[in-house]
Amino acid sequence: MRVAVVGLGKMGLLHASLLNTMPGVRLVALCDKNAMILSFFRRVFTKIRTIDDVEKLADLNLDAVYVTTPIPTHFRLAEMVYSEGIADNLFVEKTLASDYDKAKKLCSMAQRSGGVNMVGYMKRFSVTFLKAKELLGEGAIGEVVAFKAYAYSSDFAEVEKGSRVSASRGGVLEDLGAHIIDSAVMLIGDFVVEEAKMQSLGEEGSEDAATLHVRSKDGLNGSFQISWCMRNYRMPEFGLTINGSKGNLSVNDDTVKLDLADGEPRRWCRQDLNDNVGYLLGEPEYFRENAHFVASILRKGRAEPDFMTASQVDCIIGQAKQRAERSARQ
Repeated sequence: MRVAVVGLGKMGLLHASLLNTMPGVRLVALCDKNAMILSFFRRVFTKIRTIDDVEKLADLNLDAVYVTTPIPTHFRLAEMVYSEGIADNLFVEKTLASDYDKAKKLCSMAQRSGGVNMVGYMKRFSVTFLKAKELLGEGAIGEVVAFKAYAYSSDFAEVEKGSRVSASRGGVLEDLGAHIIDSAVMLIGDFVVEEAKMQSLGEEGSEDAATLHVRSKDGLNGSFQISWCMRNYRMPEFGLTINGSKGNLSVNDDTVKLDLADGEPRRWCRQDLNDNVGYLLGEPEYFRENAHFVASILRKGRAEPDFMTASQVDCIIGQAKQRAERSARQ
């Protein structure tokens, strides 16, 4: 399988490195518009093409392309991959696009291409979240009636009022919140945003914290607390507590807890759930999601989350922004 990676930031380097360890995968090109970055990689990776323009990938007979650039560029680059016939199989880092309309257009392009498509929501490959999904599928807590979700980091905990540093990363919903929104969709199902509030802790207009209240079509209530200005979270942390008719289920990056009304509490840690991969770089889930994408292409199957599934997150984020704007005007 001949693969190229577009965008050589942190995520691009992570995916490129993991792909380079996988049997049957050949990393043939790295693409970035930054001349200094390309100059460095030309010296380090002498057997891999380094290219400054996505269109130049068209002559490399690629099987798949990874788009790992900033979110506002996802639509333009993915559209180019499809329209120029660069590759039929496409992996895009989260979120799929910067708004739901663009995400829907990419879904249509992907369907016409006939290839495999996937978005990088790696928490779907976390052993703790997978265990939580298994327990819910078994009906361990009965009928789900409500949930609370959070996503916290300390990335901008020391940000000063008026600072522009957080704005360079975009909004907290697309950057940090997208992962926990997708995890909730995986575990609970689709929902709509009824209320939303955004908080600017740095530059006015920046999105640094968000509170969402949501409801599923079955009437299930849920809430999200999302902030990248929380102290004492050296690494981002994602978690949900799900309330059911028989008890409660809690899951985060490290543990799963099951508390039933008529039984002893049970607890599983990552170490209990065979959290092993072929090559560890970053978190184990990054290797698993890449392996899943590659395997889906080789067997001509469907990867999950594909563009259609991931577009639900873009839709929910769009709803949240609209509700927050409406609330701010009132």
